[in-house]
Amino acid sequence: MDLDPVPALSRAAVGAAAHLRSDDEWLAKAWADPNTRVLVLEGGEPGGHGRQALMAKQSRALVTTGKTRELVLTTPGLAPKGERYLLGSDGERAYFAVRSPEELLAGPVAEPASLREVGAILDDHDTGLFTRAIALANWNATHGFCPRCGSRTRIEKAGHVRVCEEEGTEQFPRMDPAVIMLVHREREGREEVLLGHNSNWDARRFSVLAGFVDAGESLEQAVIREVAEETGVVVEHPRYVSSQPWPFPRSLMMGYTARAVAQADPTDDEIAQTRWFTRPELAEATRSGEVILPGRVSIARTLLEHWYGGALSGGW
Repeated sequence: MDLDPVPALSRAAVGAAAHLRSDDEWLAKAWADPNTRVLVLEGGEPGGHGRQALMAKQSRALVTTGKTRELVLTTPGLAPKGERYLLGSDGERAYFAVRSPEELLAGPVAEPASLREVGAILDDHDTGLFTRAIALANWNATHGFCPRCGSRTRIEKAGHVRVCEEEGTEQFPRMDPAVIMLVHREREGREEVLLGHNSNWDARRFSVLAGFVDAGESLEQAVIREVAEETGVVVEHPRYVSSQPWPFPRSLMMGYTARAVAQADPTDDEIAQTRWFTRPELAEATRSGEVILPGRVSIARTLLEHWYGGALSGGW
């Protein structure tokens, strides 16, 4: 099976329209246009609800419950009050998101759903809008104060900049770079992939390895270091595959493959167990339920199925 290694949340069909974010006249006209569409996000200050609320509740929007899942978009006239973010334009209409302080309510044909739940099954158009909206909402919700002086900040450029009201300094959306890597090797003429089990997971859950990039470190250096720290495996020649935004709350995942060349002792206890799988072994383990892989919304699944050469069973 020839797979296109494009992760689920890297898909998009609506242009960002970055050149229009500071055009107040265009923004006002777009918001007054009944042809404009608005994605309403469940909001509220994440600090008031805890980390789990930030990861799940902040990521919810109304999605249809039919066989084909779609975002429920509204018009500016029907949108609730709340922070407003320009998501882009397709040349025919503009798209905004509004972070509402109210809880979203299920109806007969739609229900609240998180990006984690539906990001892999929505089409490119809706996935791109939802991902961009969540990234902007989570950044704006946690940057109401200036990191330099502590003064309040205000929203500018349609949600893509915050300005300190005391100093006038600009703050831009930040992303934390992280590497996620599929480690493989050839052993006795067979290709094998290395999967790890985190000590906090259900016993059957396995995935590829991942970690944040240190200050002053290249992506390739991070791949080599993280694999060695977590598993003791020495890898070389990291090869970039693809990337994916992961706005929970603000990561950018850079996907790599790397070939294992030696074994040493790990220096980190985050990974409780590692296992090597050939392609037939991985297919059988996932088919039987012995191993549960990450869901299709994750770039981890993209890397695994790209290496395997086809779809694999199950997922959490």
